[in-house]
Formats: sequence, C-alpha cells, structure tokens
Amino acid sequence: MKVYAINGSPRKNWNTAMLLEHALAGAATQGAETELIHLYDLNFKGCTSCFACKLKNGKSYGRCAMKDDLTPVLGKLAAADAFILGSPIYFGTVTGEMRSFMERLLFQYLAYTQPPSTVFERKVPTAFIYTMNVAEEVMKEYNYPIHLGMNESYLTRIFGQCETQCCFETLQFEDYDK
Repeated sequence: MKVYAINGSPRKNWNTAMLLEHALAGAATQGAETELIHLYDLNFKGCTSCFACKLKNGKSYGRCAMKDDLTPVLGKLAAADAFILGSPIYFGTVTGEMRSFMERLLFQYLAYTQPPSTVFERKVPTAFIYTMNVAEEVMKEYNYPIHLGMNESYLTRIFGQCETQCCFETLQFEDYDK
C-alpha cells in the first residue's frame, strides 16, 4: 500500500507538515509505504486551460499534458492507494501553491458529462488537513466551512470519500513578542 501526503505550506517543519507526518506515521504502522511531498520545493504552475486532458482519443486524455516538476507527483497520486492534502489557511482558503496543484490534480479527471463525472477509474481514500490561526468559532463566522467544503466536494467527486480535519489556533511563531 502506498500513501502520499502533499504539503501545501511553505514551511517544511511546522504545523501542516507535522500533522501530515503524523498521519503518514499512522499509515506506516499499518504497513503502508509513505512519502511526504513539499509543493514549495517544486517548480510548477496551475492549469493553463490547454484542454489536452479533455481530447477524447488524444494522447493525454485524462492526464495533465503539462510537463514540469508536478508531472511525476501527479503520476504517483494516480497510482496511490490513498493520499492526504495539507494546507495552512491564508485569507480564508488554501495557499496559492495548493490551489495551483489542485487545479492540475482535479481538472485532468473531470469529465464533461451531465451530471459531471470522472475519468479516474477507481476510488481512492483522500483527506484534507487544514491548519489555521483562528478559533473554530471565527472559522464558522467567516464562512470557511463553505469555502473549504468545496475542496472536499471536488475530491469526493473525483476520487470518492474525502475526510477533513481542521486544526485551530495554530501558532505561526513560538514567540509573538519578537
């Protein structure tokens, strides 16, 4: 079994990365091979709307045709047994790197059918871990569940069930007096 975690935080050793590492450690205790991938280490951009992934009978149908550092990561996730995405929340949503990653991950599998469906051929358990420096009440007051719920909805549509975990009132610094 292969389980991947995708860190959408620019910090490799802080809240989001630590939670992803703990999740992978749990999977490893069950015999899974695990890998943590840091998006900020990769040179890539979001979807460019080339639509090569949508051309039926095309060489890239159902796969992102862009070639960059994200290409092998998308290949790994296509073969994964499970994967976890993690991002700090910046101004009510995921980081820009995570958003660009999600465009490339999800759009390649979205089929233009009614109702919308997926060309991904199996179900893969997914999860999203969010870290944020706000209290749960503030998150609800600012409607974060609506915005973040869209991510869960898209992952569920493409891959099957998606679990979400929010971590509130995380520290951005150990000493705010400095």
